Amino acid sequence: MKPARTLTFKCATCAKPVTVYLQKVSACSHIQPYQGICGCGEVKLHATGSADAVKSFLDSNGTNWHHHH
Repeated sequence: MKPARTLTFKCATCAKPVTVYLQKVSACSHIQPYQGICGCGEVKLHATGSADAVKSFLDSNGTNWHHHH
């Protein structure tokens, strides 16, 4: 089953809806990272998959993150 290309969440800062987009990564089932920016400027990260990979992505704040095996 393919992951959704977009997901929508409530912004933690302004409570408006923010859409996050599936990021391009290697063909790996360990993680599906999502990233988006709310209209208020708040960056929203989300990921599904391996707990370690998800934690690594969320801790990176989306900057220079790469998934390695």
